[in-house]
Amino acid sequence: MQLSKRLLSVAGMVTSARCLADVGTDHGYIPIYLVEEGRAAASIAMDVNRGPLERAEANIRSHGLSSKIMTRLSDGVQALKEGEADWVVIAGMGGGLVQKILREGRDVLEGVERIVLQPQSGLEEVRRFLYGNGYEIEDEEMVLEDGKYYPMMRVMHARQEGSLSDLEFMYGPVLLRKRHECLFKYLEWEQAVLGNVLQGLVGRDGEPARARKCEIEEKLACAARAKECYYEMR
Repeated sequence: MQLSKRLLSVAGMVTSARCLADVGTDHGYIPIYLVEEGRAAASIAMDVNRGPLERAEANIRSHGLSSKIMTRLSDGVQALKEGEADWVVIAGMGGGLVQKILREGRDVLEGVERIVLQPQSGLEEVRRFLYGNGYEIEDEEMVLEDGKYYPMMRVMHARQEGSLSDLEFMYGPVLLRKRHECLFKYLEWEQAVLGNVLQGLVGRDGEPARARKCEIEEKLACAARAKECYYEMR
């Protein structure tokens, strides 16, 4: 099974699963890959829509894995039974939806050892949600594919109460600690984009323009502080 760079990195965060539940499985690529690689003994491919689930079923059959990967129509993890899976992957959806799935699936997720998350948006909000709801980030990765940056994280139930700095919530505690090369590229990209926006505000007056300028300057300062972490740790 050939995966995109993004999906390969998501799958790479899974070490060893007895049964992995893939939420929003689409074509079933991640379960197929992980079972074939021997990093998941079994898997449940789940999706809220019948069409993607049928595509996943066809792919699973073509790889001869119907005895190891089952499909299930499910909104989030609602169709997952307690104790059924020890790993869960939630990838390729917005940060708000990721939070909704975690919130509504709280009971069944209590028995899960690890959850791999790859939100397409709202990373800071997702991280804040995690630390406000009994989770902690164990590892993070980030890839650049087709001009887009994709951060992802592996989380577990928190062993003790903790929190992060504002900078860590924004950019990821492990990515900063690793001095991740892709994050550094993202910071440079973000500074360039924000700089162009700020330049476009030159000469504009009025309260909305001033407020927008302050917002951009604050974001630029945060990106600069994040880049300083790379030099401080050398």
